[in-house]
Amino acid sequence: MKTNTRHLMFTALAAAALAGCGKPPAPTSAEPSASPAAQAPAGDAEKKLSLFCWSEYVPQSVIDQFTKETGIKVSVENYASNEEMLAKLLAGGGSYDLIQPSEYVIEGLIKENLLTPIDHAAIPNIKNLAPDFVNMSFDPGNKFTIPYMAGTVGIVVNTALVTDEIKGYRDVFQDKYKKNIVVLDDAREIVSWGLDSIDIPVNDVSDANLAKVKPVLAKWLPLVKVYDSDSPKTALLNGDVAIGVVWGGEGAKLLEADKKFQWVAPAEGSHLFVDSLAVPKTAKHVKNAELFMNFILRPDISAKISEEFPYLNPNLAARELLTEAQRTNPASFPTAAELANMQTFKDIGGQASKVDELVTSMKAQ
Repeated sequence: MKTNTRHLMFTALAAAALAGCGKPPAPTSAEPSASPAAQAPAGDAEKKLSLFCWSEYVPQSVIDQFTKETGIKVSVENYASNEEMLAKLLAGGGSYDLIQPSEYVIEGLIKENLLTPIDHAAIPNIKNLAPDFVNMSFDPGNKFTIPYMAGTVGIVVNTALVTDEIKGYRDVFQDKYKKNIVVLDDAREIVSWGLDSIDIPVNDVSDANLAKVKPVLAKWLPLVKVYDSDSPKTALLNGDVAIGVVWGGEGAKLLEADKKFQWVAPAEGSHLFVDSLAVPKTAKHVKNAELFMNFILRPDISAKISEEFPYLNPNLAARELLTEAQRTNPASFPTAAELANMQTFKDIGGQASKVDELVTSMKAQ
């Protein structure tokens, strides 16, 4: 999901770190379960949990309720990109019990044997997940992860300032909108938009295709006024820019805030991101981590997360607790046709550093 410094080379980081050292059934009810989270953490002497997660993604009220029910104190540290998280995790900069990686990073972590398998018996609320969000390609059988939140990227237009019809990325990146655009500060995302615009699959990140997308980005990026992955909605709300390419959850909040904002699913295409909870090999409080996973999957808790951060909720039981307005917000819940055309990012190994270098060089011009 959300970045400042992007796409450090996973394989190099993992190598350095290593040198140093069944499909769930469909949900049957939308009612909150009997809260296994309220049980004492078996096998964990310390009632502690260290959570390393995306900024603006886990409500403080949810963390407070978990502590109230379990007595487990949660320390929270935030990051703005998968690569920031990965770099710190592999450098041993913190001892984390739970992390919140996206799909392509999960692939790499599993390959490098850096995640602890989760005990499904300790996470009965996994039954609440929508069938589309179990047994996904990056973690078959959900052996290591449970989906937290999903979503996509789209275009938000301030229709009070932009009167032309906006259908896709090509319409956004025009000279007439120079210095009136906010985009995510995320190299993989930016390159994917460029690839989509020239009909190249977003995971086909070869040297040849990076060369093809370079002139597209050379034209687009000088037009950008603000790069912001933490809160791209802010520049739009403040009127600093008129148009933006933002996370779905941010777009949903803009649509809720003012009817002048319009959400556009890019005509060229977009992708589906899936952010999950996972337990690193170095975790000290695994049982507590699993309790938190189960707690997050409770319909009432998951719905509370959606209320504050309205992304695409993979918890089918929780969706039943949302209002009609929440369920029909196009930035939160893409249509079935839109979802059918989306794919998730794959681990691209050493090409990640080239993606970062390309975008960094274009931004500097």
